[in-house]
Amino acid sequence: MTCWETVQAYGLRSLGYGERLLPREGYDLCQQFTLIGSGLIWNIYFGVLALAAGFFLAIGLALAKGSSRLWLRKPADWFVFVFRGSPLFIQFFLAYQLLVLLPRDGIQLPLGLFTLTIGTDWVTKAWAGALLVLFLNTAAYSAEIFLGALRSIPKGDLEAADAYGLTGWKKFRRIQWPTMLRLAWPAYTNEAIFLFHATTLVFFSGFPAFQQRGDALYYASFFAGKTFNPFVSYPIVAFYFICLTLILIWLFGRVNARLNRHVPSNARVRRARLLPQIVR
Repeated sequence: MTCWETVQAYGLRSLGYGERLLPREGYDLCQQFTLIGSGLIWNIYFGVLALAAGFFLAIGLALAKGSSRLWLRKPADWFVFVFRGSPLFIQFFLAYQLLVLLPRDGIQLPLGLFTLTIGTDWVTKAWAGALLVLFLNTAAYSAEIFLGALRSIPKGDLEAADAYGLTGWKKFRRIQWPTMLRLAWPAYTNEAIFLFHATTLVFFSGFPAFQQRGDALYYASFFAGKTFNPFVSYPIVAFYFICLTLILIWLFGRVNARLNRHVPSNARVRRARLLPQIVR
């Protein structure tokens, strides 16, 4: 089998397309790059969806933690404390064990004239259950980042907003929201990178890989076990994640430049010119 035939056979195997069985011989570089790259699709799936959904929950948690209302602040405090205080691997394990306890036939909700049945068999799948854990975990960490940025907003900006009569939602949308994002974005970029790296724990926790369709690290461990040489497959995983990290840095850097476009320090630097009047 040529390298191109290997790519055609295993390039989308993690999604259920192509060869169903894993290779039983050869284990050359082309097979390893192809299958590990195929598994990376799951890492991107978990990272993108968890980050997108967790962003909005993190904003809500940050506002709740900064609220003066006790019934808002305390639940947010405990939520962030639990998910930041426990290891992510244990969260995966406990979540799977709890989700397995749900009735396999679904949860029935009597609504008077009829009974609504909510299916629960899908929540134990990695694409749903593990995504839920990552979503809650990144929301807890990001909430602390946004809360710190919210408390770091210059007092003069808030006083200027009060002077212009901005209050409530209008004050938050026009003053607090953009300033908070600008201050929090560098740290939030690190959280995004850590989240994508954390996706490698999904199939090493309680969530099983259906028909051996795992992520990048899952296939890397398969090749390491077959070849007894971890110094090939694991560096390939590192190479893929370094490339993914560079893409994340570039994307978040573009957003950061957009958020700071009005800041004088981000203006284009002029070329140095020789000024004879100051040369001695």
